[in-house]
Amino acid sequence: MSEQEKPVGRILLTNDDGIHAPGLVAMEKIAAALSDDVWVVAPETEQSGASHSLTLAEPIRVRKIAARKYAVRGTPTDCVMMAVMQIIDGKRPDLVLSGVNRGQNMADDVTYSGTIAGAMEGTLLGIPSIAMSQAFQIHTKDRVPFEVAVDHGPGLVRRLLDAGWDNGILLNVNFPDIVGAASLDLEVTVQGVRDESSLVIDERADPRGNSYYWFGFKPLRSRPPQGSDLRAVLDGRISVTPLHLNLTHDASRDTLSSLLGTN
Repeated sequence: MSEQEKPVGRILLTNDDGIHAPGLVAMEKIAAALSDDVWVVAPETEQSGASHSLTLAEPIRVRKIAARKYAVRGTPTDCVMMAVMQIIDGKRPDLVLSGVNRGQNMADDVTYSGTIAGAMEGTLLGIPSIAMSQAFQIHTKDRVPFEVAVDHGPGLVRRLLDAGWDNGILLNVNFPDIVGAASLDLEVTVQGVRDESSLVIDERADPRGNSYYWFGFKPLRSRPPQGSDLRAVLDGRISVTPLHLNLTHDASRDTLSSLLGTN
């Protein structure tokens, strides 16, 4: 067996789009190309935008779908925690893969994303973790090209595992909407910044005249800077962004400490 064919080990899959999401099917295909020891523990219902939330005010319920496949009535964080601490028999997973998300998770999205939160929880538990998302064109939102992630995901995961990354770091991967390419360029990027003017709050009224609201985003084409996750995917490259769980800003800490005279 060649190095390329060696199984990765035990893999845990989760997502934020729910146990029946097409992106989870795509992730199962990616994992199957890497290992024959794959566990799926995903939310019972869609948890998009759940971020790194944890269910504390109500019980966690688990439903067995099939061998090594479970639905959890909770968030992606709940799913990873339950999988590692309760559901999976024997040794811990060697890798957590979260996704494949329906739509990109870049720039400020990383603070809202349940997909990234699944990888965050894996990282907190000491397991190498990768979040994966598939970008798609605004005008073809009903046709998400998950085959791009399926085609390029296994090789990318092997490259990332071979390279390795530090503890406390998760990798945020975004695939461009480039179908049928034999290979795609890879760029290690920084987290970009989204134009907040694209946010839309749509006010509506129910049959009783009470207001309710939908959050959404205008389909605006931005001009992100080179080196950012947004630019890489816009230019047709796979973006890999290392995200650090320690949110301390060291430079500001040093400056503030000096100004306050606490050195």
